[in-house]
Amino acid sequence: MIGALVLILFLFLINQGLFNTFSKSHKWFSKKLMNSLYFYHLFFFLVYYTYATFNRSDSKLYFDRPQWGNSWGEYFGTSTTFIDFMSWPFINILGFSYEMMMVLFAWFGYIGFVYGYLFFRENIPVKIKVFKVDFLILVLFLPNMHFWTASLGKGAPIFMSLMMFAYAIKDPKSRWVTLVLGSLITYYIRPHVFLFVAAGAVLGFMTGKEKISLWKKILIYIGMIGSLFLVQDTILGVAGLDGSEDLVQGFEDFSDARAGSLAESGSGVDMANYSLPLKLFTFWFRPLFIDAPGILGLIVSMENLIYLILFIKILKKDFISFLKKSPISVKMSIILFLLASIAMSFVMSNLGIIMRQKSMVMYFLFFVIYYYLAQKKYDRLIKIKRLKEKRKKNKVVKV
Repeated sequence: MIGALVLILFLFLINQGLFNTFSKSHKWFSKKLMNSLYFYHLFFFLVYYTYATFNRSDSKLYFDRPQWGNSWGEYFGTSTTFIDFMSWPFINILGFSYEMMMVLFAWFGYIGFVYGYLFFRENIPVKIKVFKVDFLILVLFLPNMHFWTASLGKGAPIFMSLMMFAYAIKDPKSRWVTLVLGSLITYYIRPHVFLFVAAGAVLGFMTGKEKISLWKKILIYIGMIGSLFLVQDTILGVAGLDGSEDLVQGFEDFSDARAGSLAESGSGVDMANYSLPLKLFTFWFRPLFIDAPGILGLIVSMENLIYLILFIKILKKDFISFLKKSPISVKMSIILFLLASIAMSFVMSNLGIIMRQKSMVMYFLFFVIYYYLAQKKYDRLIKIKRLKEKRKKNKVVKV
């Protein structure tokens, strides 16, 4: 445990270097807020570590598995294998203990929140309050988001890579290293999520309101579509569809089989006969008190209620017109969120897994809601300003 404490301090010092870099390019960057968020995230590392000590946890297997092989290279691959590949040098060369690996991956999750902060704050300078709390502060400190990104496993690095991508795509020319790294990590951990990311980026650039030069659009299209073409077999292989003659039927068979196996657990729900809206509601907002699996489920239910209340805020007539006029970041976020939600809602039938899986995409919904509310506030402020200017001119004319 001493090694873990030393690593926590070492990573804290690394954070300060990163913050100095971000502060140079973003004058609004708050080191104080990010340091507070670091210690808040470490609290959930302790919570998860305590939970894993007394309960079955995949984190223990993620620590053991890299020690079974003979070389680092044999672990290179996609999905679970890539997490073992990431862990191998730390465990086998640097001698990291289980506690140190938990801290390291919790830090990966924390870096995801840092990039999430950059993504939100850079694109939405207008402050909005919900429940009498700053929207961005609320989103950054949601407990469930921290719990599932504070341990050794897929959750932390996939969240980090998605937020890196979301931040970098705004300025791919100067942030290409972050963009490529985020894309590669996403692809190697969850190839199918990379598909949604690429689709969201391409469609966002095609329909966004920004005026982007033709060569930049062509570069994005070639890059994303070319990447998908090169990795299509791996993406299809995740669902056992590589070589399938009927992809639609193949996906339906895979979904039924996957949902059936997940529904057999104690927190399983029979979603096979649910309509698509009900599947999505279950994926986004359940458990919701009455079907909460245990104490953790009750805590998550409270957070899900917050999600539901926030979601209701965009169920307005002007939301569709807002989307039509929205920038690339908003359209990319809503497309990525919806595609991932639809795909996963067909194969998820376990509330415990749903709680963990949705944490990697909910930030994209929050971004859309935040942007929508900020745009409405901005439009109101502009309207009030114009009315004041008009009244001022009328007074001058009368005089």
